[in-house]
Formats: sequence, C-alpha cells, structure tokens
Amino acid sequence: MTLNSFQFNTTAGLRFGSGLAKSSCEEISKKLGQRILFITDKGLMSLGITKPTIDELSNRCSIEIFDDVEADPSKKILLSAIEVGKKFRATGVIGFGGGSSMDVAKLVALILGSNEDLEKAWGVNNAKGPRLPLVLVPTTAGTGSEVTPVAIITIGEEEKKGVSSSIILPDLAILDPELTLGLPAGTTAATGIDAMVHAIEAYASKSKNNNPISRMIAIEALKLLGQSIETAVLDGSNLEARGNMLIGSMLAGKAFANSPVAAVHALAYPIGGIFHVPHGLSNSLVLPYVLRFNSVDIKAAKDYSELAQYVFPDLDINKGSQAVCAEFIDKIEDLSKRLGLPQKLREVNIPKEACVKMASDAMKQTRLLVNNPREVTEIDALNIYQAAW
Repeated sequence: MTLNSFQFNTTAGLRFGSGLAKSSCEEISKKLGQRILFITDKGLMSLGITKPTIDELSNRCSIEIFDDVEADPSKKILLSAIEVGKKFRATGVIGFGGGSSMDVAKLVALILGSNEDLEKAWGVNNAKGPRLPLVLVPTTAGTGSEVTPVAIITIGEEEKKGVSSSIILPDLAILDPELTLGLPAGTTAATGIDAMVHAIEAYASKSKNNNPISRMIAIEALKLLGQSIETAVLDGSNLEARGNMLIGSMLAGKAFANSPVAAVHALAYPIGGIFHVPHGLSNSLVLPYVLRFNSVDIKAAKDYSELAQYVFPDLDINKGSQAVCAEFIDKIEDLSKRLGLPQKLREVNIPKEACVKMASDAMKQTRLLVNNPREVTEIDALNIYQAAW
C-alpha cells in the first residue's frame, strides 16, 4: 500500500480516571494561570456537576464563571463570553460540558489570546493565534470536541459555521467518567451514535489526509462504542460502560480531527440549525440513508464492510463486501431503534416541505461534502432527506 503524506495533530495532554475533574485541579491551575474563565451551561451548574471542580479551583486562583452556553451556541453567546473574559483579564480558559461549552471555550481562548478578527477565522486553517491556555472537560460521550481542532457556532437563525485549526486544540483534556453518570438515556444514545458517526465517516473519508492512524483509532473507537452503548443507555450508572463510551468518543474525535467527516454531518447541520434538533440526534436521523447512498461506491462499501465486525462481532463477514455493508447499515438502524431514538424526520416535527430548504442549506457545507466517498448533489441531498422523512 502506497502511503500519501499526511498530518496528525491531537491534544497535547490527556488524563482519564474517575474523580479526575476534581483531583486534576492543581495541574489545571498551573496550565491556566491565576485568572481562569470557566465556561459551562446552567444545566450542569444546577445539577451541581461543576461544583467540586469550581470549589477546588477557587482554592488556588480567581474564577469567573460564564454559564450562558446553550445547545448549538450562537455567535451572540460566543461574543458575550469573549467580553466577560476580556473584562476579567483571563489568563486561561476551561470548557466544562458538552460539545457546545467546549466549542465556545476554544474560540474564546483563541480571540482572547490573539484579538484576531473572528470573521477571518472561519474555515479551515484560517485562525492565526496564539490562544490563551485551554483545558477541556467533557461531560458527554459524543462530540470528542476535547481532541478536535474544530468549533461550530450557529450564525443568525439557521446557518452553522466552523473554525478548523490545530491552534484551538487544547493543552489538556480531562476525561472523568463520573461526570457522565447523570446523562439521561436519550442523550446518552444520541451522543453515542454521534461518536460512532465520527469513527465511520473518518474511516471512509475521501480526505487526502485520511491516514493509517485515524483508521486504526476509528476501529478501536467502534469496538468500545459498539460493546458499551446499549449498557450505557439501559444502565446509566454502569461506570465501566460510561468510561468505555468516553474513551470511544475521544478516539473517534482524534480520528475525524485528522480524517474529516462528510455528508452525514453536512446533512445533519440544517436539521439542527433550522429545527434545533440536538446534533447527535440530527446525525442519527440521516445516518443510514447517507450510508446507503454512499454504499453504491465500491470503496465506500468495502470500508463499511470492514468496520462491520468491530461494531457487530456476530455479523457474518464472509459473504462479500456489498452484502456485509448492507447488513451493517441495517444493524446500525436496528441499534438506533433499540436505543429508543426517533427514526424519521417527521418524528421530530420536521415538515416534509422543509426537505427542499434543508437540501439547499446542506450544499453550503462544502468543507464536509468534499470528504464524502460519493459526490452529493442538491437533488441527492433532497432524496436522502425525503427517504429519512
């Protein structure tokens, strides 16, 4: 096999263990300095999940809490967090929560550290930096944002834009499975499927930077996620399953951080942007339909068939890649049903006529569509949405 040149960037430091969100505070404070901007959401604050970390950090340095982050964070929220950080004269930033809090933290650290023009930073490798020191602490097992160079913000009412740059990879990621014990079953299921999408799309990505490291860790991610997702959903207090999901999500994040995702995400973004469906569920709703569309491509079918055994070890892999691929996609769909997730766009109150606008909006996601194994036209996108409706 001829290897093309590739780059592989990832988070500098990674810590995993129960209780680490509190016990790592000495290391966190050394990284972030004496004035830490703590970015999170009101839900986590009200549940008390943030309290041990905030209390421990407060013994060591000054803390300013910004807890206005919402799902699919808006540019307004981001600018508000930046303003709070400027007034506080933050020396470092911690993002504590799901992908939304971590994405806001990445861009706040970037703008506070460089004072660069946010509008010029959108896109791939346009951010200049430097950024402030940054630590990320995930409380969901899905986005893998703690190890990705991407931050997604909702612009206006509907459009999502992203900054993609290794500059916004954090200095340190803290993976504490105890923080995920309180996740509701529906959120656990949707974020878990999101992580699986990251690994599947990274493995089959048409990106020139698709590489052996990303493919290897995508497989390891799917092993962990496949063997643990149902247990984590059905028994949310199972710490081993929660830990496997957190590591699986992180590995999938490392994979797609370097071999980028494609049409599943491109078609998921309008669902979230227009109808405010959570990102993981948006991915889940279009996943089987995009995979079936892609499976017409011989290489994509081969890639999906190679992954099948790692997610579903009982699947017979000796009957040809097209047949294995088809069964893999069917089993992915069945898994989503067993996890109790909505299966059709109409189940999340999306009207059928909206498929036309979503197809048009999906075409704006050129950063993602270029990585898809098979070219997606606007008509193709419309057909996929209508099949998913």
